[in-house]
Amino acid sequence: MTQDDNTGKPWAGRFTEATDRFVEAFSASVYFDKRLYRYDIEASIAHARMLTHVGLLEDDEYQAIEKGLFEIKNDIEHGDFAWLVELEDVHMNIEARLTERIGIAGKKLHTGRSRNDQVATDMRLYLRDEIDQIRGELRRLQDALLDIAEREAETILPGFTHLQVAQPVTFGHHMLAWYEMLRRDDERLGDCRRRVNVMPLGAAALAGTSYPIDRAFTARLLGFERIAENSLDAVSDRDFIIEFIGCAALIMTHLSRFSEELILWASAQFGFIELSDRYCTGSSIMPQKKNPDIPELVRGKTGRVNGHLVALLTLMKAQPLAYNKDNQEDKEPLFDTVDTLKGCLRIFADMMPAMEINKKRMLAAAHQGFATATDLADYLVRRGVPFRDAHEVVGKAVRYGLDNGKDLADMSLEELRQFSSHIEADVFDVLTLSGSVAARNHLGGTAPEQVRAAVQRARAGI
Repeated sequence: MTQDDNTGKPWAGRFTEATDRFVEAFSASVYFDKRLYRYDIEASIAHARMLTHVGLLEDDEYQAIEKGLFEIKNDIEHGDFAWLVELEDVHMNIEARLTERIGIAGKKLHTGRSRNDQVATDMRLYLRDEIDQIRGELRRLQDALLDIAEREAETILPGFTHLQVAQPVTFGHHMLAWYEMLRRDDERLGDCRRRVNVMPLGAAALAGTSYPIDRAFTARLLGFERIAENSLDAVSDRDFIIEFIGCAALIMTHLSRFSEELILWASAQFGFIELSDRYCTGSSIMPQKKNPDIPELVRGKTGRVNGHLVALLTLMKAQPLAYNKDNQEDKEPLFDTVDTLKGCLRIFADMMPAMEINKKRMLAAAHQGFATATDLADYLVRRGVPFRDAHEVVGKAVRYGLDNGKDLADMSLEELRQFSSHIEADVFDVLTLSGSVAARNHLGGTAPEQVRAAVQRARAGI
């Protein structure tokens, strides 16, 4: 066979035998990396402008390249672009079409760069944009939680540890706990974005280029904050992808925890909330069912993102410098993580405001399980009883309540005094649920006043 069998491939000159057709399809990435087309075109235009700036392209050549790339972008977006597997990837498909349209100037575009630094640049541009969109969805969900927290600042429900009734809290306070998780997630994404926003273009294949390029010029055009300092690292680094998927896995873990609580709360056993019909499905056989499918699905998709994180860590763990074909496998896990995370955040941000809250069921549940037991112990401590002794006193009172079917607040003063002579009539001020939550009136506490103040600080960005 002759090299003509590999016509169109950028590396055809070295080869005398055509690529096996199955190998060609097996190794091609255009099936999935074509989603990078906008960023490939954006980076190519910036690269061409830089080449013109340093005198490696003529002005008319640059104008032809820019016009041709914009036309190709328009064709792609209107479905008029044929992606060819034999051209392997998004980069060569676009470059081949450009050369076909404008001639020799298209062949000059690749001066001073390699597909190695080209794909690394495209991926960073793509991920930078996606992080911004994801943070937008995340903040929409945060805003929804703040609205609920403010509205339900006085709604009481039982707080749990070990899924056992612990102490009464306000529903607004509970929503703010979710908000705090998402605030950390947003901070992590912002920090991750700074490391994504580093330009590898100019590293070429691995060693840089002998052409007099101006990397700072290109970086300014593309909005990169920094330039990759080492050409070997620039083309082989995928830390930024792993870091992002790590951030995504944490966000999904938080959404999974939210989902688990929504699923429990929506059950007949709890009955705390009802999700909108728009986010539930029924049963094909049991007509009474209303299944919380969306929280369940989000909970399930968490494992999918966690799997992508492990896959990327494994992909990179034994790679020598610099670029290796293994790195083609970074894109599908990244793309799927982006799509999954963005979709889950979007649907949660839409679902939460439509949720109905059953305040009566929450309050009734808070009356069960001796939720104010700690308040009684604190009351005794304030009257001079050592905490450990107070703990024992309240434990005996709870035992009595269990045996007689009475909550602490339902016992008479005489019943309570059989456990400690320090108990007086004012004890009932602390045994009420409203009194219990109001007493936690400090920064970070569950008191309605503190919930409203926390919402104000969050909205002010404090």
